[in-house]
Amino acid sequence: MSPLVWAGFVGFILLMLALDLGVFNRTPKEVHFKEALAWLCVWVGLAAVFNVLLYFAYQGQWFGIGTAAGSALTPKDAAMEFLTGYLVELSLSVDNIFVIAVIFKFFGVPGAYQHRVLFWGILGAIVLRGVMILLGAALIKRFDWIIYVFGAFLVITAVKMFFAKEEEAHPEKNVVMRLTRRFLPVSDRYDGSKFLTVIGGKRFVTPLFVCLVLIETTDLIFAFDSIPAIFGITRDPFIVFTSNMFAILGLRTMYFGLSGLLAKFRYLSKALVFVLAFVGVKMLIHEWVHISNGTSLAVVLGMLGTGIALSLLLPAKHDPHHGAAH
Repeated sequence: MSPLVWAGFVGFILLMLALDLGVFNRTPKEVHFKEALAWLCVWVGLAAVFNVLLYFAYQGQWFGIGTAAGSALTPKDAAMEFLTGYLVELSLSVDNIFVIAVIFKFFGVPGAYQHRVLFWGILGAIVLRGVMILLGAALIKRFDWIIYVFGAFLVITAVKMFFAKEEEAHPEKNVVMRLTRRFLPVSDRYDGSKFLTVIGGKRFVTPLFVCLVLIETTDLIFAFDSIPAIFGITRDPFIVFTSNMFAILGLRTMYFGLSGLLAKFRYLSKALVFVLAFVGVKMLIHEWVHISNGTSLAVVLGMLGTGIALSLLLPAKHDPHHGAAH
């Protein structure tokens, strides 16, 4: 595959981020539900358009797409793998949204500054995940058996998540936050949307910067689940990277649009556990049992749909909104 393809996609991502921060959100403001929902539709729409382009790119082998040894796919398989990978990565971002909400609440980040934190957080996540994807692809290419390690890791993670008790996150106990406060001078107040401030002639990082570091660390931890999961869907590095990037780009708008609603979907987290387990098992048995891309997509959609349906049909009894008069 031509390096121009990779450079072109990265350039597209950077252009969209530049438009986001430099044009549509030049001044700090609180992002409301309707605006977030509109942007979420934009990102999902762009992912859908890209998926169609991907089909024709593999069909016509544009710029050498789909001709690399070990990653050649039919146009249908390429489009199916991208869609499945995108859905898996997007759904795995749900737990990340919960944690981000807790971090913002802990630091008391004003709504007008949350977009800026998430923007830089996602920019950092793109770099970190890009490195992890390249490393994972290199390991799989060099050591075929590493796919079984990834599969076992996902199954073990799924089992641990299934039996784990739901506990409230405590950012103040986070090792990274304590280390940041220990080695960097941290001010006790915000200075608008700035990450750095000057007090008495000395330079300090603001609580907003500490919040950003914590969000970056959280995403890195979640990436240890999501990156192996996407390699369970496809081995094509370009599809792995692009589906991951589109999911990350949608994460920010998902937070603003859905953070207040996700608490109602209490069975969605359990559904994600089964998604991880399915992908892990698929990786472990791929040598003996072939699970088609269509089957994988149907299973993922079925699990997520079941989690959402059960949440709506069996709402939590303590939900103050359930049964309220309208």
